[in-house]
Amino acid sequence: MYTDLMRTIFCTLFCLWSGLLAAAETSDPFGTEAMLPLKPALRPDGAVGDPCGAQPLNHALNLLEVVNLALCNNPQTREAWANSRAQAAQVGVSKAGYLPGAAVSASAARNLTGSNAGEDQRSISLGISYLLYDFGSRSANLENARQLLVAASATQDSRVQSVFLAAVQAFYQVQATIGALDAALESERAAKESFAAAEARYNAGSATPADKLQAQTAYSQATLNRITAEGSVKNAQGTLANIIGLDANRNVPLATANTTAMPDNFEGDINSLIEEARRRRPDLQASAAQVKAAEASADAARAAGRPSISLTASANQNSISGINQNNSVFGVNLSVPLFSGYATTYRVRAAEAQADARNAQLEQLRLQVALDVWTSYQNLTTATQSLRSSADLLNSAEQSERVVLGRYKAGVGSMLDVLNAQSALASARQQRIQSTFNWNTSRAALAQAMGSLDAGLLQTLSDAGGLQSGNYPPQKSRK
Repeated sequence: MYTDLMRTIFCTLFCLWSGLLAAAETSDPFGTEAMLPLKPALRPDGAVGDPCGAQPLNHALNLLEVVNLALCNNPQTREAWANSRAQAAQVGVSKAGYLPGAAVSASAARNLTGSNAGEDQRSISLGISYLLYDFGSRSANLENARQLLVAASATQDSRVQSVFLAAVQAFYQVQATIGALDAALESERAAKESFAAAEARYNAGSATPADKLQAQTAYSQATLNRITAEGSVKNAQGTLANIIGLDANRNVPLATANTTAMPDNFEGDINSLIEEARRRRPDLQASAAQVKAAEASADAARAAGRPSISLTASANQNSISGINQNNSVFGVNLSVPLFSGYATTYRVRAAEAQADARNAQLEQLRLQVALDVWTSYQNLTTATQSLRSSADLLNSAEQSERVVLGRYKAGVGSMLDVLNAQSALASARQQRIQSTFNWNTSRAALAQAMGSLDAGLLQTLSDAGGLQSGNYPPQKSRK
């Protein structure tokens, strides 16, 4: 009867083990992945979710679509998501310490020599162990795993913010370089017109050869500037494709942007902005979680040198030449570490030093957050003032160029005045484009410094930037 019972237990446990092994790769008995933040992506309504899927580039992409492609496809976000899942699994490993452990062993052998030659030996044993109390080691390890999961999740958020900002910057960099190319084309056209006027006056005998040569030189320089601008567009487009997880040679059509929009007010109390950033910055949250994880690790190191109490049970059956021997044991096991060569002492010292280092890193990051917000705020202030001033500069430069060129065509004025006016106009166009780019990216950088870079900001950027539908770059001759 005892033999039948052991066989029944063995078969039951073997079937249970086989079922657990088959489900191990897909099951999550502790629900650890429910602790994870959602995968990094933005739905069109601005909510966070998982809309990643096949997204064909068969239409002009707006800023939200570019950012979403980056969050879905950039390897950095996928790496951060995988790291979070791995740390969630470590929480499950720590929780497993609260459950009993069971093991079955079986062996079969035959003696070939000696007085017992030809005898068959078989044994089956079942052992169960359940840790009752360990003075906080399990709880400290679980707390360490949980805090590291919090840190991994916050690190994922921080990585998402970095990719988010890079996508915004790349989007506006493409817009800026295409705007610079359009400005270079316009400057080339104006230089060609001036060269034609100088050549006409030279042929009529009312201009010197120097006027014609100066105009021709300016025209050649404008052509070189246009060629350089075309290369910058290609480089910016390659960078954008790379950020959204595509090969650099892939064309990414973008929605056009109106670069004349004026910004909304953004002013706020800088002290409040810094405090808000310290509440919201995911990297600061990750650092704080790492401090708690280091403290829990120190607690675990201390508990490792303390006694533990376990409940144990085992059943054994040995068979030698058909003679069965049965043995069952049930009891409580007390384990008291006496001396480990001071290993526990130094593990505790190392864990405490690690906790001190994490605290120092947290304080350093708190200071860095304040500096990031202060710098981004000042950059945005400067960019806003530059954007407002560049509109006046461009307007006056355009009027000056029209007047000077008209005077030259009428036979009044010098080619040097025309070239100076056209050079000032080209510079004003470039400053207007650069100031618009600086404002858009500076606003996103401030949001990232505050830990609030999200779909809501994209909407305000789109409104301020006047995003429209259509293919980008504009359908204009690029000769």
